[in-house]
Amino acid sequence: MKNDLLRKKESILSSQNKRKADFILRNAQVADVFNLEWRKADLVVTNGMIVAIDSEGIFEAENEEDAQGRYVIPGLIDGHIHIESSMLPPSEFSKILLPHGITTVITDPHEIANVAGTEGIRYMLNDAKNANMDIHVMLPSSVPATSFENAGATLRAKDLAPFLTQLDVLGLAEVMDFPAVLNGDEDMLLKIAQTEANHLVIDGHGAGLNAKQIRGYRVAGIQTDHECVTADEARIRIQQGMYVLIREGSAAKNLRAVLPAVNSANARRFLFCTDDKHLDELIEEGSINHAITLAIEEGMEPLQAIQLATLNAAECYHLKKKGVLAEGFIADLIVLDDLTTCKPRDVWKNGKKVVENGQLLSKILKHEPVPSAILQSVHIPKLSSQDLSILFKNSHLANIIEIEPNQLITHKKVAKVKVENNEFIPCVENDYLKLAVIERHHHLGNIGLGIVHGFGLQKGAVATTVAHDSHNALVCGTNDEDMLLALDTLQKMQGGYVVVADGEVLSALPLTIAGLMSNVKAEEAEKQLHDLHKALLQLNPDLNFHLFLTLSFIALPVIPDIKLTDTGLFDVTNFQHIPVEVDRNEAIKN
Repeated sequence: MKNDLLRKKESILSSQNKRKADFILRNAQVADVFNLEWRKADLVVTNGMIVAIDSEGIFEAENEEDAQGRYVIPGLIDGHIHIESSMLPPSEFSKILLPHGITTVITDPHEIANVAGTEGIRYMLNDAKNANMDIHVMLPSSVPATSFENAGATLRAKDLAPFLTQLDVLGLAEVMDFPAVLNGDEDMLLKIAQTEANHLVIDGHGAGLNAKQIRGYRVAGIQTDHECVTADEARIRIQQGMYVLIREGSAAKNLRAVLPAVNSANARRFLFCTDDKHLDELIEEGSINHAITLAIEEGMEPLQAIQLATLNAAECYHLKKKGVLAEGFIADLIVLDDLTTCKPRDVWKNGKKVVENGQLLSKILKHEPVPSAILQSVHIPKLSSQDLSILFKNSHLANIIEIEPNQLITHKKVAKVKVENNEFIPCVENDYLKLAVIERHHHLGNIGLGIVHGFGLQKGAVATTVAHDSHNALVCGTNDEDMLLALDTLQKMQGGYVVVADGEVLSALPLTIAGLMSNVKAEEAEKQLHDLHKALLQLNPDLNFHLFLTLSFIALPVIPDIKLTDTGLFDVTNFQHIPVEVDRNEAIKN
């Protein structure tokens, strides 16, 4: 307490020009995100806090730099991201995003929680303390996402309660089990109630929900949604009092479709998020800085886009000292050469320079030791072709999962497929491929089988343990032999991504941390991912979308229309299992 009081006194004296400041960034065009205007001024910093915005040049400091008239904006805030989707643990993740000006992220560790429960959450919280950025956590609300699949853990309200008082925990993450909310499930309501009792934020997940269902979410206390894919959906949620997080990730790219909903009257209720974005795209594009660039390209006034990415996000998540360049706020600063690309030149975090000319100044980080159980989380049984057999009794009609490239949604398609000896045969000409989800957590022996259209594989198979949200083993292929080899390779390397063709492993990216994240440096993981993408082109030379990220959401039974879990084919619209084979008589009736 004594040290805190001393620092506060020093900061006050610096603000009154009675003590030299620690640092001044002179001659800056300072973004005023409250009034949406620029101010020519010096930024004066003491103890990591902005103590003055000086337009008269009267302050002095121990250290100074000259912005030379460049634009200076607050550090950017990602309102919702699953760090696991970057394939890096939090400390390593921070290295790749700080150069893009992202100084704060709000993460939901429900990927690792679905594999390792509370031990996974603790690992993410502890490793986040080693990061160069601020990483805040929303506690996973739906583990598993539904009762129609098997995850590695089940988290009830009592499991989450001890985390609610931790400093870096901001609330309850995306409530995706909407039937549990709308039906008044006691444990779900308890999760919400205990979060409210701690005055924290509750995130929503309203994929495909109508205004009536959103009404139920609002009455339950849910405050945000990042699942809008149209401007009309966004308008409904804003009208009903929610914050809308405009998502631009790797698979779900919704910014251009949602942005028309933003106007001068409602703009303060919008912010940006990434949700899921792969390592290579994060390195190349960044995240929230990329969203700002796209918004400006679409015609949004630059300061308005910056406001969404800073002040709005900070206020939504009760980050009272972030998101603004003004006295009393944390000195997270970004220097830009221009306002068209939002490409940071220099970045300061808590008043300390961390990026210069686009390069991270220090890459030395500590890493949290990974618990052995998290490193040995993949338990795929030895399988045969018989285990992957999809049998047909009296028709050749099938319920087929039709993907939408780079989107989370899928469509239910009914079509005639190739059947020999009462067994489905994949057909590359019509792009009807075999799909399987294998339970990999508890040796249950569950195998969900289905048919998928849209991946365009001409040969071989692909497999992964990144299969939202339960993260069972997921394989898609043109033949059983390559599918079995891919699964066997996943087991041997304890998870990751595999590309196989003609009985040969073309490329593999091990993700040994819960089958979700790599334990190598970001640079090495990026090279492995690049090799993986090259190998995919051998299976589909015309591939023009993010195959693995699109594939990873094919097992998530809370996103419309049809998915595959370890318990079988699932109709999300009607929230029930359906068979692969379509009964001929039912087809005629319909």
